[in-house]
Amino acid sequence: MHIPDGYLSPVTCGVMYAASAPIWYKATKKIEKTLTSRTVPLLSIFSAFSFAIMMFNAPVPGGTTAHAVGGTLIAIVLGPWAATIGVSIALLIQALFFGDGGILSFGANTFNMAIVLPFVGYAVYQLISRNAPASSSRHWIGAAIGGYVGINAAALAASIELGLQPLFFHMANGTPLYCPYGLAQTIPAMMLAHLTVAGFAEAVVTGGVVAFLQHTMPYLLKLRLRKDTVA
Repeated sequence: MHIPDGYLSPVTCGVMYAASAPIWYKATKKIEKTLTSRTVPLLSIFSAFSFAIMMFNAPVPGGTTAHAVGGTLIAIVLGPWAATIGVSIALLIQALFFGDGGILSFGANTFNMAIVLPFVGYAVYQLISRNAPASSSRHWIGAAIGGYVGINAAALAASIELGLQPLFFHMANGTPLYCPYGLAQTIPAMMLAHLTVAGFAEAVVTGGVVAFLQHTMPYLLKLRLRKDTVA
């Protein structure tokens, strides 16, 4: 799902930075109030986990890739605001040191994977698991479904960003200046890859880790039930 530089116009990149910036600011303020010496190491661990699983990606037609992200998992344990910061840090390191995603397109990649994904995934998780005991299977089922829906929402956002490029940014003869594929190509290509492959990978990772935490460290889930750190 990483969009490299050259596939989005500078105008689009600027718009996506502008859309992401206030969310980064608010997320920073939120986690300053909610994270403690106990949970800061957890955010670091989950951010590293997100970085690691995003490195296993497969190319998708249209100039992007399909892979798991782990954003919904971080949102479930620490809240979606913390997930925004954790995934953003992972994306920044990938862009700066590994060339996975561009610098200009960093705002778009962050918007898709660090904002849309965790907030949508967490909302689905909450809808399914709300008021369930910490040992209930609704937690890992909700986590799996939330992860699946969240990553597909992010993929849809990325496909729209790419697909709009030839519509708005082209030469006088119609030749696209950036991404050469329109919405009729980008949406099917992105959604097919994520609905059939990456979405299930995200579901397995998210649901599996939550199920593991329920049996080994249930206090992490109980913490999320007692104190909602996203308010």
